[in-house]
Amino acid sequence: MSGWQELLIEVGPDDAEPWSDALLEAGALSVQAEDADAESPDEQPMYGEPGMPAAAASNLPGWRRTILAAMLDEQTDAVQLLAAAAQALGTRPPAVREIRSIPDQDWVRLTQSQFEPIPIGERLLITPSWHALPGDGRLAIVLDPGLAFGTGSHPTTRLCLQWLERELVKGATVIDYGCGSGILAIAAARLGAGKVIGIDIDAQALISARDNAQRNQVSIDVRAGTDARPEPADVVVANILSSPLKLLAPVLIDLVRPGGTLVLSGVLARQVEEVSQAYAAGMSMTVAGMTDGWACLVGSKP
Repeated sequence: MSGWQELLIEVGPDDAEPWSDALLEAGALSVQAEDADAESPDEQPMYGEPGMPAAAASNLPGWRRTILAAMLDEQTDAVQLLAAAAQALGTRPPAVREIRSIPDQDWVRLTQSQFEPIPIGERLLITPSWHALPGDGRLAIVLDPGLAFGTGSHPTTRLCLQWLERELVKGATVIDYGCGSGILAIAAARLGAGKVIGIDIDAQALISARDNAQRNQVSIDVRAGTDARPEPADVVVANILSSPLKLLAPVLIDLVRPGGTLVLSGVLARQVEEVSQAYAAGMSMTVAGMTDGWACLVGSKP
């Protein structure tokens, strides 16, 4: 066999799981689901965030538009396989978005080539482990792609990293709320923070953050969202999304010490006003940076 082929279809919010199962039963080697609106203003989160009730997180609707990518061997008739899956579901097959050939290649090397080192400001460099560490004096954060969110490639993460690289005062205490992979907490530690705490509700994120902190030889107090709330910090950073940021406003404000700073990201430009309004009772939020339609908000607690 010299390669594979990939069948792409689009389904509605309630159809992703049954169609995935039907495609696999019909002979697909694997099926991957993606948000058709990913990396756009219509991107829709499908995972719980700190502060979001567990019931709300578990009962989230499917994406408005889901792309299913079915991997097939090169001998399979993709159209016939789709028809068989539709017959099993008792419905008509959706329109085929694309059938594309995927040549055989070194998949490990190809995957690694998609993750290049990312310079942040003048001092930081986010780099996968398979790249050589920099010799230019930059502070390297070694981070491989994994199950927990946060590799430095997304605009929201870069905005937070840029703020930390510019503004973090050496010796400051920092809380990374919704820490994911731990990238912001690790960056704060590498930039000289005195004490760093990472908080997340996802068990995989807690494992990832601890492992990444150890790999980068920094000390981070990684806590579950159900653990005791830490003492207020000089800097609290939360890179999540607008809905949980609004829900979490009282919690995040309380975590900032008087005179401290709150840094929020995961906010689309069109959501700046509504998110800022959620924090108006505790502090005035201003836009500290904007990239690719995403904003970073910063406020100081009186």
